[in-house]
Amino acid sequence: MKDHILSQEANERAILIGLVTPQQPELKTMEYLAELAFLADTAGAVTEKMFVQKLDYPNPRTYVGKGKLEELRAYVEDNDIGLVIFDDDLTSKQVSNIECELKVKILDRTSLILDIFARRAQTASAKTQVELAQYQYLLPRLTRMWTHLERQRGGIGMRGPGETQIETDRRIILNRISLLKQELAAIDKQKTVQRKNRGKLTRVALVGYTNVGKSTIMNLLSKSDVFAENKLFATLDTTVRKIAIDNLPILLTDTVGFIRKLPTHLVNSFKSTLDEVREADVLVHVVDISHPNFEEQIEVVNKTLREICGDDEKPTLMVFNKIDAFQYTPKDENDLTPRTRENIPLSELEATWMARLGDDCVFISARKNINIDQLKQKIYDKAVKVHTERFPYNDFLYQHYDELGEEQNS
Repeated sequence: MKDHILSQEANERAILIGLVTPQQPELKTMEYLAELAFLADTAGAVTEKMFVQKLDYPNPRTYVGKGKLEELRAYVEDNDIGLVIFDDDLTSKQVSNIECELKVKILDRTSLILDIFARRAQTASAKTQVELAQYQYLLPRLTRMWTHLERQRGGIGMRGPGETQIETDRRIILNRISLLKQELAAIDKQKTVQRKNRGKLTRVALVGYTNVGKSTIMNLLSKSDVFAENKLFATLDTTVRKIAIDNLPILLTDTVGFIRKLPTHLVNSFKSTLDEVREADVLVHVVDISHPNFEEQIEVVNKTLREICGDDEKPTLMVFNKIDAFQYTPKDENDLTPRTRENIPLSELEATWMARLGDDCVFISARKNINIDQLKQKIYDKAVKVHTERFPYNDFLYQHYDELGEEQNS
């Protein structure tokens, strides 16, 4: 599993496939495909074209219909396409049938994300978690992947060593999964000890959808150099930095970003990483307000947080980032159609449901350094509340820290 699904040769030419169904309208499908194109770009592929088909449900054999598959084959042959990426998970049967028709490499959304994870993983912990997720993804797809290795003949004297090649491969993978889980359990135990050794400092975790600017905010607040890039999943390894805001020491954590259609086993594989979120005292939920569907991204993050933290509701600060990139088109006064997100100015948007958040939200631009002092103050207010509830007798010391320091110096 060390080899990446995508080759290291730059700029593989790819096409993307999505479905419009009664449950998923065309506008939503196009948005998902745009995100899939961003994932493909992150993995090193160039999207040449997107294909969409309207179906009541995916074709169980080939995902798309027969006519659309012939259209795809013609386009692949005429345009030297080497990679076809589907926006939903494919079964092993679908992959086998589609590969037989198109004669090119076939990926689905999960396998593409796993490839990106494999490229981004730097630490032993992240690499182990990615490998576990890869094997868990591969295991149910063994049945059709190795049919050429099955027993060809039966009868007396032809039963072989007692198991087919598929069963041998499955046993090897299951053993490997078991070993990886043991390694992650040891890593998790080590990280638990590390978290305990950090003392009683207030823990603040940056969470949010992928590519919303968490690492940029981390660099601003901690004056560090965490890798930040305009790519999905630029940060995969959890980073923890000790910072001080108004003399209050805080542990600030930058976590892996979330995304739509993230498989459950992928979340489970990153349990030791996401424990930083579970054990945080305060969550800073970063949102890219310039994204046309940021509200849906908020719900995706909240859903994932519920899976991680359960019913444990933590103090949360909503940080609406990238206000410098927010754009809208003023609506013509003669246009009688309902107003949409695209023609509402930021000032008016702030007065909607966001106004009810009160002190629990702030609007910033990490790239342009706008309202960063206000962000620090709001983080401090939430962190100091947690600290004083935990150590009420230290409240006086923190309130008069500067005065005590000046008396001591004099």
